[in-house]
Amino acid sequence: MIEPMYSVTVKRELIAQHFLVGGDWGRENELNSHRYEIEARYEGASLDQHGFLVDIDAVSAMLDGLVERYRDRTLNEFPEFDGLNPSVEHFARILAERLVVDAPNIAVLEVTVWEDGGAAAGYRRSLEDRGPDRD
Repeated sequence: MIEPMYSVTVKRELIAQHFLVGGDWGRENELNSHRYEIEARYEGASLDQHGFLVDIDAVSAMLDGLVERYRDRTLNEFPEFDGLNPSVEHFARILAERLVVDAPNIAVLEVTVWEDGGAAAGYRRSLEDRGPDRD
């Protein structure tokens, strides 16, 4: 049986560049652009005292900041991608690490990154087990 959960999803789009490393991926080994759509989905079993799962404006502001950081840039050049292939999977995890909100009623954060509308990868993490020093 599925536990009842509320969810809120906020989406943004951006165009960024990357080149894959560590293997032979043809044209993807060369600098190329992708249109990314980022979805940040928060889930929890209860709402706050105002009837909200999460402050959508706060999430939107965080997501807008990330879009501005990566828009029209090459992912390989960012320190968070040092030593990593700039795959859509790594991009989803990196974004999820930066989209954690401090709300005790949120149990799960899932970030999905769509690449050119045809394929996506996601990263899902629990937010319930964060201690008092939260991420």
